[in-house]
Amino acid sequence: MSTAHHPLVIVGAGLGGLTLARVLHVHGIESVVLDLDPSPLARAQGGMLDIHEESGQVALREARLHDEFLTKVNPGGQAMRVVDQHANVLREEADDGTGGRPEIDRGDLRALLLASLPDGTVRWGSKATSVRSLGEGRHEVTLADGTALTTDLLVGADGAWSRVRPLLSPATPAYTGISFVELTLHDADTRHPECAALIGGGMFFAVAGGKGMLAHRETDGSLQVYVALQLPEDGLAAIDFTDTDAAKAALLEHFADWAPTLRALITEADAPLVPRLIHQLPVGHRWERVPGVTLLGDAAHLMSPFAGEGANLAMADGADLGRLLAEHPEDTEAALSDYEAIMFARAEEKARESAASLDVMFHQDAPRSLVDMFDALYEAARESDR
Repeated sequence: MSTAHHPLVIVGAGLGGLTLARVLHVHGIESVVLDLDPSPLARAQGGMLDIHEESGQVALREARLHDEFLTKVNPGGQAMRVVDQHANVLREEADDGTGGRPEIDRGDLRALLLASLPDGTVRWGSKATSVRSLGEGRHEVTLADGTALTTDLLVGADGAWSRVRPLLSPATPAYTGISFVELTLHDADTRHPECAALIGGGMFFAVAGGKGMLAHRETDGSLQVYVALQLPEDGLAAIDFTDTDAAKAALLEHFADWAPTLRALITEADAPLVPRLIHQLPVGHRWERVPGVTLLGDAAHLMSPFAGEGANLAMADGADLGRLLAEHPEDTEAALSDYEAIMFARAEEKARESAASLDVMFHQDAPRSLVDMFDALYEAARESDR
């Protein structure tokens, strides 16, 4: 088995790992990023992201990519609409261009970060199958092809089911009680005009009775819809998602008394339908300092998506870690200690917000509880601007 040594290895070429690599590059620090995908275009990267002024955009400024980011945002993407199960609009906000959370396609943002890195920084087709401590802060990563790398600093940016996390913490993600089924309606304005009109130009929420349909418009003209259900962890197991018609019929049973225009988001969906169980790490997840290794993003603080913080936190983590490593070139442990103190506090706050938003979304009083939450956020924003 061949073994190579690299001073700094990042496992995972998601937004957090790439932000870290970019900030390190800005400061003249080399890194190697390992990713299991065979190429950057091997799979779809997901839907739209709202990039927050106080976190994700700060990270992009640290990466010196903010101006280029602004050229790629989706005009109108900050619009928002909340309806009840009868499709009555309860709250609506237009995107006037002044909001602090512009939307961008996740794939476009990832491509921006990838293009900012030197060739060869990301090692595609490098699936980490095991990691182990070699002592004195050094670690070894073994790949699926049998090769191994050793490193002085190992960063786990490898998501919910991180291979690196067990070096630091025994915690594993737990099911939240919410299951998604992801649907796509392609070329919506032409092929699905009524659904497109219902969703509007930005984010859409239809919630009631512990279930819902969450949706947004993509830059390619499609609609991305997430059917959300409160179910046991095996609640979707009986549905055959290879049979699209049968899967749609099973979902529609949960929405028998919902408006036909809402049910159409399911009936008109294009195949395939993709089940996704929502997991989270414990709120306030943290660990004692272990020399030569740390985590960022979902590997460190996986939370439900109901506060829209996952990508923003991962990028903020990557930017902070990169900045602190540059500020402490002779004392990596000091940089890691400072980084983890910042990351732990920020992640705990946002995880609590995310858990609270989940409760609001699926509360027995929804959608009223959701409208009240948005009203409170709007008033708080107005007060802060005074």
